[in-house]
Amino acid sequence: MRAEVEALIEELKRLRKSGVTRVNVSDAAIQSLKKFSKGSPVAATTRAAVLDSIPDRVRSASVKDFDKVLVETKTDTKKAAAKQTYGAKLPRPPSILLPEGDKRKRWEALREKVLECKTCNERVKPGKKVVFGIGNLDADIFFCGEAPGADEEIKGEPFVGKAGQLLNKMIGAMGLKREDVYIGNIMNWRPEMPTPTGNRPPTIEEMNFCLPYLKAQLEVVKPKLIVALGATAAKGLLGADSFRSLRELKGQWQTFEGVPVMPTYHPSYLLRNDTKRDKRSAWEDWLKVMEKAGMEISDRQQGFFL
Repeated sequence: MRAEVEALIEELKRLRKSGVTRVNVSDAAIQSLKKFSKGSPVAATTRAAVLDSIPDRVRSASVKDFDKVLVETKTDTKKAAAKQTYGAKLPRPPSILLPEGDKRKRWEALREKVLECKTCNERVKPGKKVVFGIGNLDADIFFCGEAPGADEEIKGEPFVGKAGQLLNKMIGAMGLKREDVYIGNIMNWRPEMPTPTGNRPPTIEEMNFCLPYLKAQLEVVKPKLIVALGATAAKGLLGADSFRSLRELKGQWQTFEGVPVMPTYHPSYLLRNDTKRDKRSAWEDWLKVMEKAGMEISDRQQGFFL
């Protein structure tokens, strides 16, 4: 029994040395360890119970490959969570037929359709709002996020919280105002949570339901390009299996519905990772956007965050 415990300790030391800071432990293992702490004999399966709580490929990874395996495991876990269904099953995505007329008339008809969408309203918390896009209907640049947050569902407008404030500053750094661009989300409601508080990325099913509404906004605005803010927005536009990590295609032009798409960091990511390196990396993407949109770029703008 002592040998089993020592083997367990050695395994945990190896994981810690490899960079693991947390390990999920099964209920069976916890109960066994509690018995051990009281001096009771430990079952022969203690080590196996603890190790079974660790994904096989993480447990067996070599030190050389450990970081890569750990990232892949986290990605797969997030993908599984994205496929989880919350609340009632969604109906088929809507078919959108815009009326004839100028941009304003078509946009207002689309906005009314979204705000009256039964499925959207069924998933909005009491006292909160469905969120629709906003901005210049002749904008060259269409900023696309994933879903409304707590501030957005209160006001009924995308990007009005802290991330929105940073987005406004970055738009200003381009020499534009918020009113010069169009800003929207793939989702029209804040994704439901099994708990009263917190946020989660929308599922693929949720984004697929709302996607026709986003396509219709693009049809009205007809922007020169789209900026996909964050990995979830990029996957909503380009496909759930189009990439594993945003870094694979960040800063590289993609296409959605015939419109060039620039995947880049979400402003909330930059708020969490407030380093000059990340800011510069994001700004380099924005410089590509400015160039693609035919905007003049000053020497000062070229040197931001260097």
